[in-house]
Amino acid sequence: MRINQVISLSQFIADQQSKHPEATGDLSKIFRDIKFGAKIVNRDVRKAGLVDILGAHGTVNVQGEEVKKLDIIANEEFKSSLTLGGDCCAIISEEEEDIHHIETTLNQDSKYIIAMDPLDGSSNIDVNASIGTIFSVYQRISPVGGPVTMEDVLQKGSNQVAAGYIIYGSSTMIVFTTGQGVNAFTLDASIGDFLLSHPDIQIPKDGTIYSINDGNYDRFDQGVKNYLDYCRNSKIKKPYSARYIGSMVSDFHRNLLKGGIFMYPSTSDATEGKLRLMFESNPMAFVTEQAGGKATTGDGTRILDIEPTEIHQRNPVFMGSPDMVDKAESFIKVK
Repeated sequence: MRINQVISLSQFIADQQSKHPEATGDLSKIFRDIKFGAKIVNRDVRKAGLVDILGAHGTVNVQGEEVKKLDIIANEEFKSSLTLGGDCCAIISEEEEDIHHIETTLNQDSKYIIAMDPLDGSSNIDVNASIGTIFSVYQRISPVGGPVTMEDVLQKGSNQVAAGYIIYGSSTMIVFTTGQGVNAFTLDASIGDFLLSHPDIQIPKDGTIYSINDGNYDRFDQGVKNYLDYCRNSKIKKPYSARYIGSMVSDFHRNLLKGGIFMYPSTSDATEGKLRLMFESNPMAFVTEQAGGKATTGDGTRILDIEPTEIHQRNPVFMGSPDMVDKAESFIKVK
């Protein structure tokens, strides 16, 4: 009888590290801390409805959005895990206005900075729909041991060392890249570890799914409207399907596996777009490109080439199957 080989996330990272003799192991420890935080948040998500962690927290974040109780819980749990791990020198979070400096003795020689959206799609929490965590890892530019600077934090997406997301759905998965392809690991609750379930993910070159908040149609530029009209045209070769959950992680994950395009264009009342460059666009663009996809602002600008100017900068997003992104851009450029 043949027994299928089971590879845990820890084993996978150790194997990858062994291929790089110059590696210090610090990045592996960052993933250990992210994995631990993911398991804690997963536990709390699974308790939603049984304990008082649903609903609004009664505050708004730096984006002016209502904060959910689980937003705060997830933010604190990931911060705690990354701080106690000792391999992270600073964190920027969608939930906080400024840099969270980690200045403990344990972290004084740390060189990695984490950007995170601790709970993406939190508006879905109360209705038990899929939500997620998005993370990104950068290596600081300034000398280790000194204070983390804004230059360390505001790096282009092309400088990311690693990026990925955690999806809390029918199963809990970590999907990530370190610049050598994309792999996904599913949490096996019976052993308490993430196991390799989707090796070397490649997004289909083309697809039939488009994901967008169609309620904003009247506020989109004409080029975007024209592309959506094209997607709805029953005479095209492959009829398209509209799928939109309202959680970037969930919509992105489906399109990554099945082929499709995720779009969050600018609107007449949000001319810079809505999604955050550092917390959502850059990490997801890195994953997209590593899976063979394309990620732009819709006008041909590669997301990973954008020079950030502020922590909470926003930008339009078009990402997914490369043929679909190219087709969308062809309509947007013509207008």
